Amino acid sequence: MTAELLEIARTVAVQAAALAQLRRSEGVEVAASKSSTEDIVTFADRETEALIRSRLAELRPHDGFFGEESGAETGTSGLTWVVDPIDGTVNFLYGIPHYAVSIAVVEGDPDPLTWRALAGVVANPASGETFSAREGGGAYLGASPIRVAPAVELSQALVGTGFSYLADIRSEQSQVLSGLLHRVRDIRRMGAASLDLCAVACGRLDAYFERRLSPWDHAAGALIAREAGARVTGMDGAPPSREFVLAAEPTLAAGLERLFAEL
Repeated sequence: MTAELLEIARTVAVQAAALAQLRRSEGVEVAASKSSTEDIVTFADRETEALIRSRLAELRPHDGFFGEESGAETGTSGLTWVVDPIDGTVNFLYGIPHYAVSIAVVEGDPDPLTWRALAGVVANPASGETFSAREGGGAYLGASPIRVAPAVELSQALVGTGFSYLADIRSEQSQVLSGLLHRVRDIRRMGAASLDLCAVACGRLDAYFERRLSPWDHAAGALIAREAGARVTGMDGAPPSREFVLAAEPTLAAGLERLFAEL
């Protein structure tokens, strides 16, 4: 069953990625702001999610849907599709080629603290890369299997992160960064959580952490990183959630968990 779900996710994600790329080439218009004036949604976000929602309704009419732009709809199958139509909207707006369509299907309530992720796909239209995974089936970039980078000392770790759009949260995040930056190789902030998690999965980053992620930001990427051999966790061993997400090779993750507890 998970193989079938993965194929559906991949097919729909690739179609949605093509639409997002077309709209990017035509020019992007901001439709509204959300949590702050910096936190935007474009008309392309809404159109891309509408496409994903309609295709999934055709292919899986009894499943639920939980999308960033159009909210939640309960199904009867016990499965829910968790969708970010364009992760990295600010990159998309500015023409930075680092944004993605993220689609995951989970079992149980659409709550990362309790759900069981079954399959996920993250497709970057600008690079043409598609990351995917299904539960117990490993992680892939295209048709090639991927694994996390080997363990490194904390001082040699390249660590990705992201920032909230809310000023008070950003202030807290800057304090954590000031305590972290001199202890690692370097920090990267690339602007799309789903792709950051996939970067851990394929060894482009040694670790990634962030606070205040929404479920659609990490649903697919967390599964892909986990299937690639990463430890993906929240604070104090809790599941990844809005409170905190950390992904890294398990030995490195343990050291970072201890460090974040201090910071």
